[in-house]
Amino acid sequence: MKLEWLLWLASLLPQPLADRTCLATTVYLEARSEPVLGQKAVAEVAMRRLEAGRWGDSVCAVVNARGQFAPSLVSPRYTLRNANAWGRAWRIAGEAMTNWALPPAQRQLVVPDADHFYAQSIANPAWSSARVVAVIGGHAFLHVR
Repeated sequence: MKLEWLLWLASLLPQPLADRTCLATTVYLEARSEPVLGQKAVAEVAMRRLEAGRWGDSVCAVVNARGQFAPSLVSPRYTLRNANAWGRAWRIAGEAMTNWALPPAQRQLVVPDADHFYAQSIANPAWSSARVVAVIGGHAFLHVR
């Protein structure tokens, strides 16, 4: 399945299905080879950014914001080939959205306060000196804002 097709489909789907599609795509692209906990952490960062309101007013807007998450960085021609990883990303996206619909005090958090992350093997962004909340798999999760 091509990335451009998934993003096009998400633009046509009703809410909350569109947001779940965008979030699952992000989890797949950013963390499919990471432990499940790391995949949940990626989804949590996206949901926290949505709540903050600085990156967009829907999950799709947040994860497609220029230069922020893989959907805006990876070639639209990229093909998602791992059906098992997609299924896991879809489940994690649904769980994250359900969790984030709860009152803040009832949410189960993996990376409290983290609003950024990066893959340690391929990046060392200027903001990487911010407070590290956790390192899970190959990703560092940070509180930057």
